[in-house]
Amino acid sequence: MNQTFEFKTESKRLLDLMIHSIYTNKEIFLRELISNASDAIDKYHFLSLSQEEIQTQEKYEIVVETNEKKRVITISDNGIGMTYEEINDSLGTIAKSGTLEFLEKLKKENKNDLQTIGQFGVGFYSAFMVAKKVEVDTKSPYSKEAYRFSSTGEDTYQIEEIKKEGVGT
Repeated sequence: MNQTFEFKTESKRLLDLMIHSIYTNKEIFLRELISNASDAIDKYHFLSLSQEEIQTQEKYEIVVETNEKKRVITISDNGIGMTYEEINDSLGTIAKSGTLEFLEKLKKENKNDLQTIGQFGVGFYSAFMVAKKVEVDTKSPYSKEAYRFSSTGEDTYQIEEIKKEGVGT
């Protein structure tokens, strides 16, 4: 008898193994999250040149803020942001790269002139090396709503609707 099965995983163990075996320096999370913000800005700019519904921005920016008292680091951008489905697909699926998916789509359309950094889908998870909880507030130009993804990096994550002005993450 020949049968095919899907692998089963324990998400907490898989995430822990991935985070701690891929990254050796805890400080790497900052580079990874800034790279994600840069990719989001590149995607926004690229799409604004070809889609009327996405308005060109005068100024693109990545802001890094710290609150030592609360022990919080905030990295924000005015890039493409994410829809509810994109949050589930990108942040809710370990090792799925939204950037790689975007590049593959462009390649099929013969528009592969965009250079982006993140293509492996694991950089975001490096934040769990240093944080007890990670929150991602995001709004896409393709959605009227904004959302917050939050997780402690264990078995589950939550997505809730929030108020957020402007697109980005």
